[in-house]
Amino acid sequence: MKGELIVKAIENGTVIDHIKAENIFKIISIIEIQDFDTQFFIGGNLDSKKYGKKAIIKIADKFPSMDDINRIALIDSNAVINIIHDFKVVEKKKVELPETITTYFKCINPKCITNNENVETKFKVINKDGNVNLKCYYCDKITGHNNLEVKK
Repeated sequence: MKGELIVKAIENGTVIDHIKAENIFKIISIIEIQDFDTQFFIGGNLDSKKYGKKAIIKIADKFPSMDDINRIALIDSNAVINIIHDFKVVEKKKVELPETITTYFKCINPKCITNNENVETKFKVINKDGNVNLKCYYCDKITGHNNLEVKK
């Protein structure tokens, strides 16, 4: 295996695989990996027969919530979540787009009630021919998934 990088297997935790290489930093941001107190590995621009280049994230001793999985799906609907116990994959799940998503993302309409009052954001997820958009429940403004802004 000369010239190849070997990454230690994790005993328990999560592997997020089949991430399009260009989406890695968005996913890192939305799962807030910088706040983790466990080991993690981020691999980017890895060779992939299916995608050309892909990325992978390994996180020891952490398991994603449904909200985490939904947010990952909005960024990259090709991602696969692998749950690891005792060094074995016990669950492998391709992410699926949710019908709605609340709280995490900001509406891009500055006049939206969610930007001016203490109202939780809520969006309908629209998927047309692979183009994912969010439609605000309150003001009907449509935001492309590439323009999503995390609500602070």
